[in-house]
Amino acid sequence: MAQSQNYANHTRRPPLLYLAGCLLSTAATGGIGYLLVVDFSAGTLALFVVAACTAIGLLFARRFSTGVQDRVIRLEERLRLERMLPDELKDEIGQLTTDHLIGLRFASDAELPKLVRLVLAGELTDRRSIKQAVEDWRPDHQRV
Repeated sequence: MAQSQNYANHTRRPPLLYLAGCLLSTAATGGIGYLLVVDFSAGTLALFVVAACTAIGLLFARRFSTGVQDRVIRLEERLRLERMLPDELKDEIGQLTTDHLIGLRFASDAELPKLVRLVLAGELTDRRSIKQAVEDWRPDHQRV
């Protein structure tokens, strides 16, 4: 059974991503040191370029996957808001930013209208403050 989520434990940092990042950064740093101090050759330069490009590719892959997931969350939350909000708030859904929607995804159905009102009133402005205002946490265990 999955652990219940709250603001303190909801973030997910894949350990393999960090391990790969550390190894690739070490390889690139060591490669540039070896290239400059020991052996400035085409083969050493090629190995450094491969390590550096792979490290950069890893960063982009992470950024792209979370960007796509943010778009999916935005769509899911807009559909959820259309279904859950009272009629007087439905016309205001377009004013919510992607950051607002990402923060609101953790709110239970019961507290969603109250939090949307606070966001629209400017009392909650970013995803962190919205998440901290959530009292009845709706977990998301599928975040990449």
